[in-house]
Amino acid sequence: MKLAIASDHAGLPLKRDLIPWLAEEMHLTIEDIGPSSSESVDYPDFAGKLCRNLLEGKAERGILICNSGIGMSISANRYPGIRAALCLFPRMAYYARHHNDANVLVLGGGITAPFQAREIATVFLREEFDGGRHGRRTGKIESVSQADFH
Repeated sequence: MKLAIASDHAGLPLKRDLIPWLAEEMHLTIEDIGPSSSESVDYPDFAGKLCRNLLEGKAERGILICNSGIGMSISANRYPGIRAALCLFPRMAYYARHHNDANVLVLGGGITAPFQAREIATVFLREEFDGGRHGRRTGKIESVSQADFH
């Protein structure tokens, strides 16, 4: 599986911890979308780069990390076709995949310990979508467009 990963400056330490672990333990091909330094950056820029990467088919799933995970989650979910889930526990990642077909895992680098992030990512990357009634529900989410609000 090809995985894209990005963070902002606050999520950089957790991203740096996860990348080698994901490559070795999960046997993934990883594209680091950035940033590469701890200089302050704007999380919507990196969420957008990762989402475009997924939507262009360059990766199958993504991981976004900011301090709380909230900003990245909000930013990513603005892109049609992206279903980003902020997961604080492995069980949340389980449901994000089985029920919501989430394609982006969002982590809070300031609130999630590296061992927890690894457990959450493992579940997110190994689990599959159940389809069925959940497919009907995710289809309804995808059918909502900006035109519906004008």
